Amino acid sequence: MGGQEGFRRLVRRFYQGVREDDLLAPMYPQDDWEGAEERLRLFLEQYWGGPTTYSEQRGHPRLRMRHLPFQVTVEARDRWLRHMRDAMAELDLREDVAAMLWDYLERAANAMVNAAGAPEGPPQPGADVRRSLL
Repeated sequence: MGGQEGFRRLVRRFYQGVREDDLLAPMYPQDDWEGAEERLRLFLEQYWGGPTTYSEQRGHPRLRMRHLPFQVTVEARDRWLRHMRDAMAELDLREDVAAMLWDYLERAANAMVNAAGAPEGPPQPGADVRRSLL
């Protein structure tokens, strides 16, 4: 992944897209984009074997619970994944690393879908999210 700097670049590029997204941007604290970037970066670093700073500062991730106040639809999931895919494309990751990261991001995004009647599982064929980055 490129260590802390790789995660920093990924998250910075991801949020560039999210800030301009009419569906996703309202779900983020408009006065704390830098804080949102730091929290996601720390979470990803910890998940992928880095320091435990995220848990030390915020406790257990409880991702689904933290996202419950927001209506995370399939469309929101697909847009989130699209911004992550775009960010990953700029990192020039090795194919195996990109595949592992994308697998995790897809699973995490699918787990966040909480809107009533939203289908479970991966994006359906024809969705706006490609199954592979490569």
